[in-house]
Amino acid sequence: MGLLKKDKKTSAHSSTSPCADLRNAYHNCFNKWYSEKFVKGQWDKEECVAEWKKYRDCLSEHLDGKLLTRILEVDRELNPTKQADPKESS
Repeated sequence: MGLLKKDKKTSAHSSTSPCADLRNAYHNCFNKWYSEKFVKGQWDKEECVAEWKKYRDCLSEHLDGKLLTRILEVDRELNPTKQADPKESS
């Protein structure tokens, strides 16, 4: 998922995406969580949820009217815990 190194083509292309900054924030969070916590058995399922939600919402907004929105719908169905808003649990 966020573990692959970017090549120059991917990096240049993704920087033009309207969701590029949110994607990078999510991937940075995920990579940090994976390397510092998950591999050591110390992980919290709630980490990076806010970053993922922002990125997913941006994708959803920019993919409206395209068949690619189905990918996000399937993700929501398969991972209902990702729907929880961290603000609501406070």
